[in-house]
Amino acid sequence: MSMTVLSWAGAAGAWLFVATFLLDGWTRPGYRPVRHAVSALAHGSRGWVQTANFILCGLLITAGAAALTEPLGAGPAIAVGVFGAALVASGVFPMDAMRGYPPGTPDGTPDEVSARHNLHDWAGTAVFGALPVAALMAAFGASDAGWKWYSGLTAAALAAGFLAFGSAWERDSAYAGLVQRATIIVGWVWLGLLFAYAVG
Repeated sequence: MSMTVLSWAGAAGAWLFVATFLLDGWTRPGYRPVRHAVSALAHGSRGWVQTANFILCGLLITAGAAALTEPLGAGPAIAVGVFGAALVASGVFPMDAMRGYPPGTPDGTPDEVSARHNLHDWAGTAVFGALPVAALMAAFGASDAGWKWYSGLTAAALAAGFLAFGSAWERDSAYAGLVQRATIIVGWVWLGLLFAYAVG
């Protein structure tokens, strides 16, 4: 498979992920996008949509990572590959139902969570850690000055956004979902454009 095809596969994975969770979240009965995390969409009668979103888009991004080696070096490619694989794991190991979703779930955080939920958390840590690392590496690896600045600013925005989401999640903020969505959009849009940039 050519590097061009792999690059566009990676871009499709990044952008499709965002489009899917935005549309599904805004049309899902009982789901509150401003409060609930994207991962919570893996529950309910349409939970298979987000599970497939994690796995399919993660696989596309992981495959696309190979196309980043030549234009940017091995570092960003490895970081993006880890990111994609962690997305797949996020789908394989869904979070526990909590905080009022799906409807009928107690409105709070359980005192104890399942091993599966813990694995989802670890996968999420890899997702949220690998992408700003990839952006920072791309800032140093890109030859174009515009891409250096864009990638560097994206790395900073992602680090700040993921920290803000972590704090909002721990406090069960009414705006935790909104913070997460804003951060994801910044990062995943950049990633899709990075794959397009790799096409040359």
